[in-house]
Amino acid sequence: MTGQTHSYAVDIKWVGNTGTGTADFTKYLRDHIISAAGKADIAGSADPAFRGDPTRWNPEETLVSSIATCHKLWYLHLCYDAGIVVTGYEDHATGEMAMNADGSGQFSSVHLAPRVMIAKGGDTKLAKDLHAKVGALCFIARSVNFPIKHDAMIMVEK
Repeated sequence: MTGQTHSYAVDIKWVGNTGTGTADFTKYLRDHIISAAGKADIAGSADPAFRGDPTRWNPEETLVSSIATCHKLWYLHLCYDAGIVVTGYEDHATGEMAMNADGSGQFSSVHLAPRVMIAKGGDTKLAKDLHAKVGALCFIARSVNFPIKHDAMIMVEK
């Protein structure tokens, strides 16, 4: 097992646009769908309050999805604060875990690739730059000891 790596991939889609994007902090939902190849979708949202079942997602997949969804939630909030109206958000997040000779292992990195749609007239540079600020705020990102990289794509509605 030494030198072996494992890859994990999850997709996150924000489904909380009630028609006005993030124009009103109280109107957009924090809902999202967590999905992975070959598995049933998991409906998710912000944690309402903050024993293993083998038929459910494993900790490695949920760790990657936790990082991606925490990033999304903080990003939407930062966009709201900055006056950027987000109308769509999807991410393809991947994680790498390395195994050690003794059977232990650890994540070595997570990579986020958010594709963000913003309303016409929005500041695309600021929308992209806000991704870099999320790591200092996201509870999950601040709790892990490996790098979280992100390559965001910002698109403007036509």
